[in-house]
Amino acid sequence: MGDPPFVSEAARAHRRVVDNVERVIAGNEAAVRAAVLCLMSEGNLLLEGVPGVGKTMLARAIARSIGGTFSRVQATPDLLPSDLTGVSVYEQELRRFTFVPGPIFSNVVLVDEINRTTPRTQSALLEPMEERQATVEGVAHPLPAPFFLVGTENPIEHHGTYPLPEGQLDRFTMAVRVDYPDRDQAREVVTRQLLEHPIHDLQPVLEPEEVVRVQRAVRSVHVDNAVVDYALGLVEGTRSHPDVTLGASPRSAVALTRSAQALAAASGRDFVLPDDLKVLGPDVLGHRLLVAPQRRNGAGGGREIVEELLEQVPVPLGVAGRA
Repeated sequence: MGDPPFVSEAARAHRRVVDNVERVIAGNEAAVRAAVLCLMSEGNLLLEGVPGVGKTMLARAIARSIGGTFSRVQATPDLLPSDLTGVSVYEQELRRFTFVPGPIFSNVVLVDEINRTTPRTQSALLEPMEERQATVEGVAHPLPAPFFLVGTENPIEHHGTYPLPEGQLDRFTMAVRVDYPDRDQAREVVTRQLLEHPIHDLQPVLEPEEVVRVQRAVRSVHVDNAVVDYALGLVEGTRSHPDVTLGASPRSAVALTRSAQALAAASGRDFVLPDDLKVLGPDVLGHRLLVAPQRRNGAGGGREIVEELLEQVPVPLGVAGRA
């Protein structure tokens, strides 16, 4: 018996988008795959990396690949919430206010250097990230579907930045590192751009409606109770770890499970395996942990603590597909 239709569609969609994006992004295959999984799971993505490694281009390439609208916002200290959400403008001829949507009303929204804007403006993103709507002057405006918010930050630059609050970090489904390419990959990046940047010729491989259909299919992937308990065990382990002052929230368990559903679907399965959670655990849980100063200032951090827990928390055995 073949794969269920929704699994086959999701696996093909993931592969097509990844292959398309990799025509532009060289040397960060793991980051590309994780970003597309985050999109499939209806999540929000935080890209971490030094300037010039392709974080902005990754978001642009995903937007082009799904045929969606794209907005880029450069976060600065003087950015206002209305610069993101939009404003109501009074039209004299009509004698009424008309809402003018801000850049948040796009399929893919890139907030570049998100930690350079003030907490007040950062807080304007909380409702869109969680509820897929933006309330302006008391009126809730739904965002387009699919909606994919991507934030970028330079993890080693702290001058003039405002650390993201824990509540906002918790709304990022994944935090993915974008690293330097190696010599061969860097050569490929240079040669690709000698005449023209490949992003200009990138064509859509999906339509926004297909992305929404894939996202719904991901929700249909079976999650065994033992796998749910495994996710909860990992999350609870972060709260009792001696080097963690604030552990992962219940929202993180949902994010880990939903991301694992996306990975299972992309792999052609209609059920989640514990290994799916192990693969995604550091990206989904690591950035949510408030690590104690002695650990933060030495070797290790949130991702390393999650990797420790993945070695310690018992893995359920005999997990299979639907009964």
